[in-house]
Amino acid sequence: MNRQLILAKRPVGLPEKDTWTLQETAKPEIKEGEFLVKQSHISLDPAMRGWMNDVKSYIPPIPIGDVMRAGSVGEVIESKNEEYKVGEFLSGWGGVQDYAVGQSNTGWHKVFPEIAPLPTFLGTLGMPGLTAYFGILNVGQIKEGEVVLVSGAAGAVGSVVGQIAKLKGCTVVGIAGGPEKCQYIKEELGYDAAIDYKNEDVRAALKKACPKGLDVYFDNVGGEILDLALTRLRMRARVVICGAISQYNNTDAIKGPSNYLSLLVNRARMEGFVILDYAKDYKKAAMEMAQWMAMGQLKSKEHIAEGMENFHDTFLRLFNGEKRGKLVLKL
Repeated sequence: MNRQLILAKRPVGLPEKDTWTLQETAKPEIKEGEFLVKQSHISLDPAMRGWMNDVKSYIPPIPIGDVMRAGSVGEVIESKNEEYKVGEFLSGWGGVQDYAVGQSNTGWHKVFPEIAPLPTFLGTLGMPGLTAYFGILNVGQIKEGEVVLVSGAAGAVGSVVGQIAKLKGCTVVGIAGGPEKCQYIKEELGYDAAIDYKNEDVRAALKKACPKGLDVYFDNVGGEILDLALTRLRMRARVVICGAISQYNNTDAIKGPSNYLSLLVNRARMEGFVILDYAKDYKKAAMEMAQWMAMGQLKSKEHIAEGMENFHDTFLRLFNGEKRGKLVLKL
């Protein structure tokens, strides 16, 4: 049987358990040109919250009654496609289900468990890692000696952003929630300073950590933190808009920055980006990050929960802070 998590309704605010239903169907039969993947791990990402809303975005919303969209990794167990052999491991957009049918040119690509554990290909060597790579290097355009501020610094994207910035010779300050996460980004990831937004005055802490201001702000959270970061911009600073997790479950209007005139005063720029725009360079970026990992210059951390039946509780960890690194669900 194929267990599938189905989007049953569009959530308002933080999704409740009945947002989804768990159903069983027959294991799919494949046609010529297709292959069947037995999925082992599902990626949980903040962007999934936005995909459930019936609004215009960079990809269409998930239709009610469809399998919950998610990145995944697994093994090919049947194939009628010469490009994909039985026994190979793939990562793609398989959704939250045990089995996924794929074909050529549908976003599936080969991964290699001899290089790294499979969950790593959903994290540092997957979309979050690639998002960090292109966001900080291509959009942020960091230079050696610059001051970089990262929000959501202990998360799947932020943790990689900070490490890449350190590799490139920057001073890196991270914002995270709680003393354990702040200790983690400093002692394990090499951040120069950490700000605990749950227990510190962020405005005062930013002045202390970035006394001369900052050159790049990598924003994963939006809201008040973004507004405060804008007050610390230096001349020609860059603000990289990757996400706004603090706003995803709002039931009222999204809070925008009131300090945006700092962009004008400092001749700075604020730019959003979507990782899909860099698809042609994924392989090159992943290879470079794999080399950094092999040399011990880039660390990867996955928080792995188990069981499709526990999807809702695991999903909430994206928003309540009860995870560190990349959140993955093992099926």
